[in-house]
Amino acid sequence: MDIIYAAEKPSIAMLLSQYVRRQVRPDEIKVSENPDETGSFYIGFDLDHYVLSPSGEIAPDKLETS
Repeated sequence: MDIIYAAEKPSIAMLLSQYVRRQVRPDEIKVSENPDETGSFYIGFDLDHYVLSPSGEIAPDKLETS
């Protein structure tokens, strides 16, 4: 388990690279805090969005439509 203690773009880019199985540079991502969960971050990459949980897990952030 990888645990992220701060929103360090190089660390987050490395985890995202493993998740999407291709090299992701820190300057390719936009990171912002997730106000719904302490220690969680939103990650913007290309046209996709991901959520990084406090435990270091990355998952797609799916938009809900009504």
